[in-house]
Amino acid sequence: MTAGWAGLLAPGRRGAVGVLCGGVLLFAIDTYVTASLMPSAIAEIGGERFYSWVVTVYLLPATVASALTGRALAVWSARRAYVLAAATFAVGTAIDAVAPSMAVLLVGRAVQGAGGGLLAGLAYALLRTALPRELWTRGSAAISAMWGVGLLVGPLLGGVFAEAGLWRGAFVTMVGVSLLVVLAVPAGLRRVAPRPPSARTPFPLGSVLLVGGAAAVLSVSGLAVSGSGVGARGILVAAGGLVVALALLVALVVHERRPGAARVLPLATFTRGGPLAAVYLTAAVLIGISAVEAFVPLFGQRLGGLAPVWAGFLGVALACGWVVGEMGSASVGRGRLAVGIGPLLGVAGFGLLTVTQTPGAVVWWAVGLLLAGLGVGVAWPHLAAGAMAGGGSHGPDDDPDDDPDDDPDDAEGDRASAAITMIQMLAVALGAAFAGVAVALGGDDTAASAVYLYGGMGVVAVLGAVTALRARQAA
Repeated sequence: MTAGWAGLLAPGRRGAVGVLCGGVLLFAIDTYVTASLMPSAIAEIGGERFYSWVVTVYLLPATVASALTGRALAVWSARRAYVLAAATFAVGTAIDAVAPSMAVLLVGRAVQGAGGGLLAGLAYALLRTALPRELWTRGSAAISAMWGVGLLVGPLLGGVFAEAGLWRGAFVTMVGVSLLVVLAVPAGLRRVAPRPPSARTPFPLGSVLLVGGAAAVLSVSGLAVSGSGVGARGILVAAGGLVVALALLVALVVHERRPGAARVLPLATFTRGGPLAAVYLTAAVLIGISAVEAFVPLFGQRLGGLAPVWAGFLGVALACGWVVGEMGSASVGRGRLAVGIGPLLGVAGFGLLTVTQTPGAVVWWAVGLLLAGLGVGVAWPHLAAGAMAGGGSHGPDDDPDDDPDDDPDDAEGDRASAAITMIQMLAVALGAAFAGVAVALGGDDTAASAVYLYGGMGVVAVLGAVTALRARQAA
Protein backbone atom coordinates (compact mmCIF):
# COMPACT_ATOMS: atom_id res chain seq x y z
CA MET A 1 0.00 0.00 0.00
CA THR A 2 1.28 3.50 -0.84
CA ALA A 3 1.22 5.62 2.30
CA GLY A 4 2.92 8.69 0.76
CA TRP A 5 1.27 11.60 -1.02
CA ALA A 6 0.74 9.38 -4.07
CA GLY A 7 -1.52 7.24 -1.89
CA LEU A 8 -4.10 10.04 -1.85
CA LEU A 9 -4.33 9.79 -5.64
CA ALA A 10 -4.63 6.02 -5.83
CA PRO A 11 -7.69 4.64 -7.65
CA GLY A 12 -10.71 4.72 -5.41
CA ARG A 13 -9.31 7.55 -3.30
CA ARG A 14 -8.55 10.45 -5.60
CA GLY A 15 -12.24 11.13 -6.22
CA ALA A 16 -13.09 11.29 -2.52
CA VAL A 17 -10.06 13.46 -1.70
CA GLY A 18 -10.88 15.79 -4.60
CA VAL A 19 -14.52 16.19 -3.58
CA LEU A 20 -13.74 16.74 0.10
CA CYS A 21 -10.97 19.24 -0.63
CA GLY A 22 -13.24 20.98 -3.15
CA GLY A 23 -15.96 21.50 -0.57
CA VAL A 24 -13.57 22.94 2.00
CA LEU A 25 -12.01 25.17 -0.67
CA LEU A 26 -15.45 26.60 -1.47
CA PHE A 27 -16.00 27.39 2.19
CA ALA A 28 -12.51 28.89 2.57
CA ILE A 29 -12.73 31.09 -0.53
CA ASP A 30 -16.13 32.38 0.51
CA THR A 31 -14.80 33.23 3.96
CA TYR A 32 -12.25 35.61 2.46
CA VAL A 33 -13.85 36.82 -0.78
CA THR A 34 -16.28 39.30 0.76
CA ALA A 35 -13.61 41.64 2.15
CA SER A 36 -12.72 42.82 -1.35
CA LEU A 37 -16.31 42.66 -2.67
CA MET A 38 -18.23 44.51 0.01
CA PRO A 39 -17.21 48.10 -0.82
CA SER A 40 -18.55 47.61 -4.36
CA ALA A 41 -21.65 45.79 -3.12
CA ILE A 42 -22.47 48.52 -0.59
CA ALA A 43 -22.07 51.19 -3.25
CA GLU A 44 -24.84 49.46 -5.23
CA ILE A 45 -27.26 48.05 -2.64
CA GLY A 46 -26.48 50.16 0.43
CA GLY A 47 -26.49 48.91 4.02
CA GLU A 48 -23.09 50.17 5.12
CA ARG A 49 -24.08 50.10 8.81
CA PHE A 50 -24.50 46.31 8.51
CA TYR A 51 -21.02 45.84 7.01
CA SER A 52 -19.64 43.95 10.02
CA TRP A 53 -22.63 41.59 10.06
CA VAL A 54 -21.59 40.06 6.71
CA VAL A 55 -18.98 37.94 8.50
CA THR A 56 -21.04 37.45 11.66
CA VAL A 57 -24.10 35.93 9.98
CA TYR A 58 -21.77 33.65 8.02
CA LEU A 59 -19.71 32.20 10.86
CA LEU A 60 -22.56 31.73 13.33
CA PRO A 61 -24.59 29.20 11.25
CA ALA A 62 -21.31 27.66 10.07
CA THR A 63 -20.38 26.88 13.67
CA VAL A 64 -23.79 25.40 14.47
CA ALA A 65 -23.89 23.36 11.24
CA SER A 66 -20.45 21.90 11.88
CA ALA A 67 -21.66 20.80 15.34
CA LEU A 68 -24.48 18.87 13.65
CA THR A 69 -22.26 16.89 11.28
CA GLY A 70 -22.51 13.71 13.30
CA ARG A 71 -26.28 14.05 13.42
CA ALA A 72 -26.41 14.55 9.63
CA LEU A 73 -24.48 11.32 9.06
CA ALA A 74 -26.80 9.48 11.44
CA VAL A 75 -29.81 10.57 9.39
CA TRP A 76 -28.47 10.57 5.81
CA SER A 77 -25.93 8.62 3.79
CA ALA A 78 -22.53 10.22 3.22
CA ARG A 79 -23.32 11.13 -0.38
CA ARG A 80 -26.73 12.58 0.43
CA ALA A 81 -25.39 14.62 3.34
CA TYR A 82 -22.59 16.03 1.20
CA VAL A 83 -24.89 16.84 -1.71
CA LEU A 84 -27.31 18.62 0.63
CA ALA A 85 -24.45 20.61 2.16
CA ALA A 86 -23.04 21.66 -1.23
CA ALA A 87 -26.50 22.43 -2.60
CA THR A 88 -27.31 24.57 0.46
CA PHE A 89 -24.08 26.47 -0.07
CA ALA A 90 -24.94 26.98 -3.76
CA VAL A 91 -28.42 28.29 -2.90
CA GLY A 92 -26.99 30.78 -0.42
CA THR A 93 -24.40 31.93 -2.95
CA ALA A 94 -27.09 32.36 -5.60
CA ILE A 95 -29.10 34.53 -3.18
CA ASP A 96 -26.01 36.72 -2.72
CA ALA A 97 -25.55 36.98 -6.48
CA VAL A 98 -29.01 38.45 -7.04
CA ALA A 99 -29.44 40.30 -3.71
CA PRO A 100 -31.23 43.64 -4.24
CA SER A 101 -30.51 44.83 -0.68
CA MET A 102 -28.19 44.22 2.25
CA ALA A 103 -30.97 42.38 4.12
CA VAL A 104 -31.25 39.80 1.32
CA LEU A 105 -27.46 39.54 1.10
CA LEU A 106 -27.29 38.73 4.81
CA VAL A 107 -29.89 35.99 4.35
CA GLY A 108 -27.75 34.52 1.60
CA ARG A 109 -24.65 34.69 3.79
CA ALA A 110 -26.46 32.82 6.58
CA VAL A 111 -27.52 30.05 4.17
CA GLN A 112 -23.99 29.91 2.78
CA GLY A 113 -22.58 29.58 6.28
CA ALA A 114 -24.89 26.67 7.10
CA GLY A 115 -23.89 24.81 3.95
CA GLY A 116 -20.22 25.67 4.28
CA GLY A 117 -20.00 24.65 7.93
CA LEU A 118 -21.52 21.28 7.11
CA LEU A 119 -19.16 20.84 4.14
CA ALA A 120 -16.15 21.49 6.35
CA GLY A 121 -17.44 19.22 9.12
CA LEU A 122 -18.17 16.40 6.71
CA ALA A 123 -14.69 16.67 5.20
CA TYR A 124 -12.93 15.25 8.26
CA ALA A 125 -15.72 12.80 9.12
CA LEU A 126 -15.74 11.30 5.62
CA LEU A 127 -11.97 11.45 5.22
CA ARG A 128 -11.78 9.09 8.17
CA THR A 129 -13.75 6.41 6.31
CA ALA A 130 -12.46 7.21 2.80
CA LEU A 131 -8.78 6.71 3.66
CA PRO A 132 -6.79 4.13 5.62
CA ARG A 133 -5.41 5.39 8.88
CA GLU A 134 -1.84 5.76 7.61
CA LEU A 135 -3.07 8.44 5.20
CA TRP A 136 -5.12 10.45 7.68
CA THR A 137 -2.27 12.87 8.42
CA ARG A 138 -1.64 13.64 4.76
CA GLY A 139 -5.35 13.80 4.03
CA SER A 140 -5.83 16.26 6.90
CA ALA A 141 -2.95 18.35 5.58
CA ALA A 142 -4.49 18.41 2.09
CA ILE A 143 -7.86 19.55 3.47
CA SER A 144 -6.29 22.15 5.75
CA ALA A 145 -4.17 23.48 2.87
CA MET A 146 -7.42 24.56 1.20
CA TRP A 147 -7.65 27.34 3.80
CA GLY A 148 -4.29 28.67 2.65
CA VAL A 149 -5.40 28.45 -0.98
CA GLY A 150 -8.67 30.15 -0.06
CA LEU A 151 -6.80 33.01 1.60
CA LEU A 152 -4.94 33.60 -1.66
CA VAL A 153 -7.76 32.97 -4.15
CA GLY A 154 -10.61 34.62 -2.23
CA PRO A 155 -9.30 38.20 -2.15
CA LEU A 156 -7.96 37.82 -5.70
CA LEU A 157 -11.31 36.60 -7.05
CA GLY A 158 -13.21 39.33 -5.25
CA GLY A 159 -10.72 41.99 -6.29
CA VAL A 160 -10.86 41.10 -9.98
CA PHE A 161 -14.66 41.24 -10.13
CA ALA A 162 -14.85 44.34 -7.93
CA GLU A 163 -12.30 46.14 -10.11
CA ALA A 164 -14.40 45.32 -13.17
CA GLY A 165 -17.54 46.63 -11.45
CA LEU A 166 -19.10 43.16 -11.53
CA TRP A 167 -19.05 42.11 -7.87
CA ARG A 168 -21.97 39.74 -8.39
CA GLY A 169 -19.84 37.78 -10.86
CA ALA A 170 -17.72 36.40 -8.03
CA PHE A 171 -20.80 34.79 -6.45
CA VAL A 172 -22.00 33.53 -9.84
CA THR A 173 -18.61 31.87 -10.35
CA MET A 174 -18.84 30.19 -6.98
CA VAL A 175 -22.36 28.94 -7.75
CA GLY A 176 -20.93 27.23 -10.82
CA VAL A 177 -18.11 25.63 -8.85
CA SER A 178 -20.57 24.51 -6.16
CA LEU A 179 -22.68 22.74 -8.77
CA LEU A 180 -19.56 21.01 -10.13
CA VAL A 181 -18.87 19.70 -6.62
CA VAL A 182 -22.48 18.46 -6.36
CA LEU A 183 -22.15 16.64 -9.68
CA ALA A 184 -18.85 15.05 -8.61
CA VAL A 185 -20.20 13.62 -5.34
CA PRO A 186 -21.84 10.40 -6.64
CA ALA A 187 -18.63 9.22 -8.29
CA GLY A 188 -16.21 10.73 -5.78
CA LEU A 189 -17.83 9.26 -2.68
CA ARG A 190 -19.08 6.01 -4.14
CA ARG A 191 -16.47 3.97 -2.23
CA VAL A 192 -16.94 5.65 1.13
CA ALA A 193 -17.95 2.89 3.50
CA PRO A 194 -21.70 3.02 4.25
CA ARG A 195 -22.79 3.31 7.85
CA PRO A 196 -24.49 0.23 9.33
CA PRO A 197 -28.06 0.75 10.52
CA SER A 198 -28.14 2.21 14.02
CA ALA A 199 -30.68 3.44 16.49
CA ARG A 200 -31.69 7.05 16.09
CA THR A 201 -29.88 9.13 18.70
CA PRO A 202 -31.59 12.06 20.42
CA PHE A 203 -31.08 15.48 18.90
CA PRO A 204 -28.33 17.29 20.90
CA LEU A 205 -30.45 20.39 21.47
CA GLY A 206 -28.76 21.52 24.68
CA SER A 207 -25.27 21.26 23.19
CA VAL A 208 -26.28 23.01 19.98
CA LEU A 209 -27.83 25.88 21.94
CA LEU A 210 -24.68 26.29 24.01
CA VAL A 211 -22.41 26.18 20.95
CA GLY A 212 -24.63 28.61 19.07
CA GLY A 213 -24.90 30.87 22.10
CA ALA A 214 -21.13 31.05 22.49
CA ALA A 215 -20.69 31.82 18.78
CA ALA A 216 -23.41 34.47 18.88
CA VAL A 217 -21.95 36.19 21.95
CA LEU A 218 -18.49 36.22 20.35
CA SER A 219 -19.87 37.65 17.14
CA VAL A 220 -21.72 40.46 18.92
CA SER A 221 -18.76 41.23 21.18
CA GLY A 222 -16.56 41.42 18.09
CA LEU A 223 -18.91 44.03 16.62
CA ALA A 224 -18.39 46.18 19.73
CA VAL A 225 -14.73 46.75 18.81
CA SER A 226 -15.03 46.83 15.02
CA GLY A 227 -14.50 50.04 13.12
CA SER A 228 -12.89 53.26 14.29
CA GLY A 229 -13.55 55.36 17.34
CA VAL A 230 -13.90 52.44 19.75
CA GLY A 231 -14.25 53.69 23.30
CA ALA A 232 -13.83 52.19 26.74
CA ARG A 233 -17.45 51.06 26.73
CA GLY A 234 -16.99 49.04 23.54
CA ILE A 235 -13.85 47.41 24.92
CA LEU A 236 -15.69 46.53 28.13
CA VAL A 237 -18.60 45.02 26.19
CA ALA A 238 -16.25 42.96 24.03
CA ALA A 239 -14.19 41.75 26.98
CA GLY A 240 -17.39 40.84 28.83
CA GLY A 241 -18.54 38.92 25.78
CA LEU A 242 -15.33 36.88 25.82
CA VAL A 243 -15.95 35.95 29.45
CA VAL A 244 -19.58 35.00 28.79
CA ALA A 245 -18.63 32.92 25.75
CA LEU A 246 -15.99 31.03 27.72
CA ALA A 247 -18.57 30.40 30.46
CA LEU A 248 -20.96 28.97 27.87
CA LEU A 249 -18.22 26.67 26.57
CA VAL A 250 -17.53 25.47 30.12
CA ALA A 251 -21.27 24.85 30.47
CA LEU A 252 -21.09 22.83 27.23
CA VAL A 253 -18.44 20.56 28.74
CA VAL A 254 -20.45 20.14 31.94
CA HIS A 255 -23.59 19.35 29.95
CA GLU A 256 -21.89 16.80 27.70
CA ARG A 257 -20.26 15.00 30.62
CA ARG A 258 -23.67 14.11 32.02
CA PRO A 259 -24.55 10.41 31.65
CA GLY A 260 -26.95 9.84 28.79
CA ALA A 261 -26.58 13.35 27.35
CA ALA A 262 -27.02 13.79 23.58
CA ARG A 263 -23.56 15.00 22.64
CA VAL A 264 -21.72 16.76 19.82
CA LEU A 265 -18.31 15.80 21.24
CA PRO A 266 -17.08 12.20 21.45
CA LEU A 267 -17.19 10.47 24.82
CA ALA A 268 -13.39 10.06 24.72
CA THR A 269 -13.07 13.83 25.18
CA PHE A 270 -14.02 13.36 28.82
CA THR A 271 -11.93 10.28 29.55
CA ARG A 272 -9.71 10.98 32.55
CA GLY A 273 -6.08 10.98 31.47
CA GLY A 274 -6.97 10.70 27.78
CA PRO A 275 -5.34 13.00 25.22
CA LEU A 276 -8.38 13.96 23.10
CA ALA A 277 -9.40 17.00 25.16
CA ALA A 278 -5.82 18.28 24.95
CA VAL A 279 -5.82 17.69 21.18
CA TYR A 280 -8.91 19.87 20.77
CA LEU A 281 -7.55 22.58 23.10
CA THR A 282 -4.20 22.72 21.30
CA ALA A 283 -5.93 22.86 17.93
CA ALA A 284 -8.16 25.68 19.19
CA VAL A 285 -5.14 27.67 20.37
CA LEU A 286 -3.35 27.31 17.03
CA ILE A 287 -6.39 28.34 15.02
CA GLY A 288 -7.21 31.17 17.42
CA ILE A 289 -3.77 32.79 17.18
CA SER A 290 -4.05 32.85 13.39
CA ALA A 291 -6.74 35.55 13.78
CA VAL A 292 -3.96 38.15 13.76
CA GLU A 293 -3.79 37.94 9.96
CA ALA A 294 -6.85 40.19 9.70
CA PHE A 295 -4.87 43.09 11.22
CA VAL A 296 -1.48 42.57 9.56
CA PRO A 297 -2.29 44.68 6.45
CA LEU A 298 -3.50 47.49 8.72
CA PHE A 299 -0.24 47.51 10.69
CA GLY A 300 1.76 47.18 7.48
CA GLN A 301 0.22 50.33 6.04
CA ARG A 302 0.01 52.51 9.16
CA LEU A 303 3.17 51.47 10.97
CA GLY A 304 5.35 50.03 8.21
CA GLY A 305 4.45 52.58 5.54
CA LEU A 306 3.72 49.85 2.97
CA ALA A 307 1.52 50.34 -0.06
CA PRO A 308 -1.82 48.45 0.21
CA VAL A 309 -0.72 45.73 -2.21
CA TRP A 310 2.51 45.01 -0.28
CA ALA A 311 0.69 45.17 3.03
CA GLY A 312 -1.66 42.55 1.60
CA PHE A 313 1.26 40.30 0.68
CA LEU A 314 2.61 40.70 4.22
CA GLY A 315 -0.81 39.58 5.45
CA VAL A 316 -0.53 36.20 3.73
CA ALA A 317 2.87 35.42 5.26
CA LEU A 318 1.20 33.52 8.09
CA ALA A 319 -0.91 31.50 5.65
CA CYS A 320 2.17 30.65 3.57
CA GLY A 321 3.97 29.40 6.67
CA TRP A 322 0.88 27.38 7.58
CA VAL A 323 0.70 25.58 4.22
CA VAL A 324 4.45 24.96 3.98
CA GLY A 325 4.58 23.74 7.57
CA GLU A 326 1.76 21.25 7.25
CA MET A 327 2.92 19.81 3.94
CA GLY A 328 6.44 19.34 5.25
CA SER A 329 5.29 18.00 8.61
CA ALA A 330 2.84 15.53 7.05
CA SER A 331 5.61 14.28 4.76
CA VAL A 332 8.21 13.81 7.49
CA GLY A 333 5.93 12.33 10.14
CA ARG A 334 7.26 12.38 13.73
CA GLY A 335 3.87 13.50 14.97
CA ARG A 336 4.68 13.75 18.66
CA LEU A 337 7.63 16.02 17.98
CA ALA A 338 5.58 18.13 15.56
CA VAL A 339 2.71 18.66 18.01
CA GLY A 340 5.17 19.70 20.72
CA ILE A 341 7.12 22.08 18.48
CA GLY A 342 4.14 23.76 16.79
CA PRO A 343 2.99 25.98 19.67
CA LEU A 344 6.63 26.79 20.54
CA LEU A 345 7.14 28.14 17.02
CA GLY A 346 4.05 30.27 17.60
CA VAL A 347 5.54 31.59 20.85
CA ALA A 348 8.79 32.45 19.06
CA GLY A 349 6.99 34.11 16.15
CA PHE A 350 4.79 36.31 18.33
CA GLY A 351 7.69 37.12 20.63
CA LEU A 352 9.63 38.41 17.63
CA LEU A 353 6.62 40.38 16.41
CA THR A 354 6.06 41.92 19.83
CA VAL A 355 9.59 43.34 20.16
CA THR A 356 9.93 44.60 16.58
CA GLN A 357 6.86 46.81 16.17
CA THR A 358 8.78 49.84 14.92
CA PRO A 359 8.94 51.41 11.43
CA GLY A 360 11.61 49.78 9.30
CA ALA A 361 11.29 46.32 10.85
CA VAL A 362 8.97 44.91 8.20
CA VAL A 363 11.34 42.07 7.32
CA TRP A 364 11.30 40.91 10.93
CA TRP A 365 7.51 41.07 10.90
CA ALA A 366 7.46 38.75 7.90
CA VAL A 367 9.81 36.33 9.69
CA GLY A 368 7.65 36.39 12.82
CA LEU A 369 4.46 35.74 10.84
CA LEU A 370 6.11 32.89 8.94
CA LEU A 371 7.23 31.33 12.24
CA ALA A 372 3.72 31.63 13.69
CA GLY A 373 2.23 30.11 10.53
CA LEU A 374 4.77 27.29 10.55
CA GLY A 375 3.75 26.57 14.13
CA VAL A 376 0.13 26.09 13.09
CA GLY A 377 1.03 24.03 10.03
CA VAL A 378 3.60 21.77 11.67
CA ALA A 379 1.18 20.60 14.36
CA TRP A 380 -2.21 20.76 12.62
CA PRO A 381 -2.25 17.60 10.45
CA HIS A 382 -1.11 15.44 13.37
CA LEU A 383 -3.66 17.00 15.70
CA ALA A 384 -6.43 16.43 13.14
CA ALA A 385 -5.38 12.81 12.60
CA GLY A 386 -5.18 12.30 16.36
CA ALA A 387 -8.71 13.66 16.78
CA MET A 388 -10.00 11.42 13.99
CA ALA A 389 -8.49 8.43 15.77
CA GLY A 390 -9.85 9.55 19.12
CA GLY A 391 -13.41 8.46 18.46
CA GLY A 392 -12.75 5.49 16.20
CA SER A 393 -9.49 4.32 14.78
CA HIS A 394 -10.18 2.00 11.88
CA GLY A 395 -10.08 3.15 8.29
CA PRO A 396 -11.17 1.05 5.32
CA ASP A 397 -7.89 -0.79 4.91
CA ASP A 398 -7.13 -1.71 8.51
CA ASP A 399 -6.77 -5.31 9.64
CA PRO A 400 -10.08 -7.08 8.94
CA ASP A 401 -9.26 -9.66 11.57
CA ASP A 402 -9.48 -7.08 14.35
CA ASP A 403 -12.32 -7.71 16.73
CA PRO A 404 -15.07 -5.26 15.81
CA ASP A 405 -16.15 -5.16 19.43
CA ASP A 406 -12.86 -3.37 20.16
CA ASP A 407 -13.79 -0.46 17.87
CA PRO A 408 -15.69 2.62 19.00
CA ASP A 409 -18.91 2.94 17.06
CA ASP A 410 -19.18 5.01 13.90
CA ALA A 411 -21.20 7.71 15.63
CA GLU A 412 -18.32 8.38 18.04
CA GLY A 413 -15.86 8.50 15.16
CA ASP A 414 -18.09 10.94 13.29
CA ARG A 415 -18.36 13.16 16.36
CA ALA A 416 -14.59 13.09 16.92
CA SER A 417 -13.86 14.05 13.32
CA ALA A 418 -16.63 16.62 12.90
CA ALA A 419 -15.70 18.29 16.18
CA ILE A 420 -12.45 19.41 14.51
CA THR A 421 -14.38 21.87 12.37
CA MET A 422 -16.73 22.95 15.16
CA ILE A 423 -13.76 23.76 17.38
CA GLN A 424 -12.05 25.48 14.46
CA MET A 425 -15.06 27.77 13.95
CA LEU A 426 -15.31 28.55 17.67
CA ALA A 427 -11.56 29.23 17.81
CA VAL A 428 -11.84 31.62 14.86
CA ALA A 429 -14.59 33.53 16.67
CA LEU A 430 -12.68 33.53 19.96
CA GLY A 431 -9.46 34.62 18.28
CA ALA A 432 -11.17 37.40 16.33
CA ALA A 433 -12.90 38.74 19.46
CA PHE A 434 -9.67 38.60 21.47
CA ALA A 435 -7.76 40.30 18.65
CA GLY A 436 -10.38 43.03 18.40
CA VAL A 437 -10.11 43.80 22.11
CA ALA A 438 -6.29 43.82 21.99
CA VAL A 439 -6.18 46.20 19.03
CA ALA A 440 -8.83 48.47 20.54
CA LEU A 441 -6.79 48.76 23.76
CA GLY A 442 -4.09 50.54 21.79
CA GLY A 443 -6.50 53.29 20.75
CA ASP A 444 -4.96 55.62 18.18
CA ASP A 445 -1.44 54.32 18.88
CA THR A 446 -0.93 51.73 16.14
CA ALA A 447 2.34 50.46 17.60
CA ALA A 448 0.69 49.90 20.99
CA SER A 449 -2.20 48.04 19.33
CA ALA A 450 0.27 45.77 17.54
CA VAL A 451 2.18 45.06 20.76
CA TYR A 452 -1.03 44.25 22.66
CA LEU A 453 -2.19 41.96 19.86
CA TYR A 454 1.01 40.05 19.24
CA GLY A 455 1.99 39.91 22.91
CA GLY A 456 -1.45 38.64 23.88
CA MET A 457 -1.40 35.97 21.20
CA GLY A 458 2.07 34.95 22.37
CA VAL A 459 0.65 34.29 25.84
CA VAL A 460 -2.15 32.22 24.29
CA ALA A 461 0.47 30.26 22.34
CA VAL A 462 2.23 29.47 25.64
CA LEU A 463 -1.03 27.90 26.86
CA GLY A 464 -1.03 25.81 23.68
CA ALA A 465 2.50 24.65 24.41
CA VAL A 466 1.29 23.38 27.80
CA THR A 467 -1.74 21.50 26.41
CA ALA A 468 0.47 20.07 23.65
CA LEU A 469 2.39 18.07 26.27
CA ARG A 470 -0.70 15.89 26.71
CA ALA A 471 -1.89 16.15 23.09
CA ARG A 472 1.38 14.57 21.90
CA GLN A 473 0.11 11.21 23.13
CA ALA A 474 -2.49 11.11 20.36
CA ALA A 475 -0.06 11.87 17.51
